[in-house]
Amino acid sequence: MTRTVAVTGVTGFIGKHIVKNLLARGFTVRALTRSARNASTHDLAWVHGALEDQNSLSELLRGADYVVHCAGQVRGHSEDVFTRCNVTGSLRLMQAAKESGSCKRFLFMSSLAARHPELSWYANSKYVAEQQLLAMASDISLGIFRPTAVYGPGDKELKPLFSWLLRGVLPRLGAPEARLSFLHVSDLAQAVSQWLMVDQPAARPYELCDGVPGGYNWTRLQEIGAAVRKGTVRLIGIPLPLLKFIAGIGMLSNRLAKKEPMLTPSKIRELTHQDWSASNKSVSEDINWFPKMSLERALGEGQY
Repeated sequence: MTRTVAVTGVTGFIGKHIVKNLLARGFTVRALTRSARNASTHDLAWVHGALEDQNSLSELLRGADYVVHCAGQVRGHSEDVFTRCNVTGSLRLMQAAKESGSCKRFLFMSSLAARHPELSWYANSKYVAEQQLLAMASDISLGIFRPTAVYGPGDKELKPLFSWLLRGVLPRLGAPEARLSFLHVSDLAQAVSQWLMVDQPAARPYELCDGVPGGYNWTRLQEIGAAVRKGTVRLIGIPLPLLKFIAGIGMLSNRLAKKEPMLTPSKIRELTHQDWSASNKSVSEDINWFPKMSLERALGEGQY
């Protein structure tokens, strides 16, 4: 039996890997895109449009059994920028799913940041979207994934950190005792397909990480880097005032370039939070998913 999945965010880092895994698992994919793409194939159909366009969302959901909603705003100079995409856009997509008459499941790609909505505009937008989707879902089975920091081939956010680490320098953000966690994109993509295939997934937020108990501290990252590169790694703390100064310069330059900034005072609060450890206990129990890629292996094989 053909199973059709409507996917948003397919041209992004995470979305590309999810679509690849879905196709490998035998799913048919309908993919939302803002830009022109290659011709559709038997297994992959491109739908031109955006979350702001209800007509294109209706077309995206035509005949779809499931939705995997990966599109999201990660950069922005104000809270409204995040709310428009991450909250309003998600609710439009859920409305289209409900009106389609065929959609049975909706998987929302949230973030571990939603655990602390008070920290940043991004975190709050993901948390609010979760709550409003839960209230709206009714007869559609809603899943919520809260992955921690995701990395892997094609990533642009964590790659500089890991590249510096393997050159022998590890810039530390936040307190020395802060806890971090990571997840390889291949494991996340596997979890998405696994969630779609289980009989009755629970409607609750699932944390996803690489399974290291308690996560990592900065010293452990330093040790992993030293083991992989077979040389010393220097750990350098970045003072908070310097981070704020860099954020201010970045916001100004992005405004002049008419682009949305990544590093803002709001984002700094999120990045320097002391505990981003996570646990896979619930998701492993419910969908029988277990991560396979360790951080040390990924760095050693260049899979970052």
